[in-house]
Amino acid sequence: MIGLFIGGAILLLVIIGVLFVNLSPEFGASFTKEQKAIFSQSSNYKDGKFINLGEVDMDMSFGKVVKMLVAFLKPQPNTFPEKDIPVEKIDSLAVVNYDSEAPRLIWFGHSAFLLQIEGLNILIDPMFGPVPAPHPWLGKTRFSKELPIEIEKIPQIDAVIYSHDHYDHLDYGSIMKLKNKVKAFYTPLGVGAHLEEWGVEKNRITELDWWEEIKHNNLRLVCTPATHFSGRGMSDRGATLWASWIIQSEQDNIYFSGDSGYGEHFKEIGEKYGPFDFAMMECGQYNELWVEIHMMPEETAQAAVDLRAKLMMPIHWGAFKLALHPWTDPVERVTKKAKELGLATATPKIGEQIILSDSVDYPKETWWLRK
Repeated sequence: MIGLFIGGAILLLVIIGVLFVNLSPEFGASFTKEQKAIFSQSSNYKDGKFINLGEVDMDMSFGKVVKMLVAFLKPQPNTFPEKDIPVEKIDSLAVVNYDSEAPRLIWFGHSAFLLQIEGLNILIDPMFGPVPAPHPWLGKTRFSKELPIEIEKIPQIDAVIYSHDHYDHLDYGSIMKLKNKVKAFYTPLGVGAHLEEWGVEKNRITELDWWEEIKHNNLRLVCTPATHFSGRGMSDRGATLWASWIIQSEQDNIYFSGDSGYGEHFKEIGEKYGPFDFAMMECGQYNELWVEIHMMPEETAQAAVDLRAKLMMPIHWGAFKLALHPWTDPVERVTKKAKELGLATATPKIGEQIILSDSVDYPKETWWLRK
């Protein structure tokens, strides 16, 4: 009887899991033969999946899997802040009335930004949800209870740019609240299918391959390489492309890394499109076991140098626990290395504005040390 009970419980869990994966909208789109035929025209698509430059091997050996499981089961000190981290609030009028010629960025934690440039409001990887997972039970909550501004109060958005389809970057709940106030969406190849699945009209979505460019008003947007992967379900790894982005006006040149391991692509991007006035650089959720897809902090600083960035900001930290390192480890290590390399580094609080002007007055307070 006990065996029957255990077997029945396992079967029930399997059924629930299958139903959840197949019925929950969080998982996004499935891809048709027609869509895959379009993807196959990309040099970054091979054997039905997108690949990295140099075909970086991301398969984990059995030994690595065992090491990872042991590490996750061990105590993990200081991976969460002792209390909510500080958030500076901004109201909708302050967003609407910003009319300076200098671009302004507001960080929402992790990799999410509001960029105001050339009179436009642009959101970058706007993950505004509390948990980076398809269900709240499957992830840890955000380090702060509040955002700089609630989604409902965000004014009209001219464009949204996405780097890839992972849950900590492309969030279903955020899309559902934002989609009716966004004029245009820009994504790497395939990611737009998720947006369509969630009710965004196809004519508002533009998908780009690496090194492709497009004009948005007076801005030039360039989709550039990254070393990472994609997927939202159990069997769609590599189904969509991942990318970094360049946002250029006549006066300003901005780089957004998305998620990436360290590689030669940073030098190539710097040579083709640098120098950059400001670079938002992935720095967090790393480990030596998956160094191919997430840079270590010292690599982040070097990548910014490779890009020829004048000012760098570490991102992909300060909001969620997705790895094993202490929550302040990314910013402490990257600022130390940046200082050694003579690289200016901005470290704003969530919600604190960064004004890109000729002035050196950018946020550099060590706010994470406050007790």
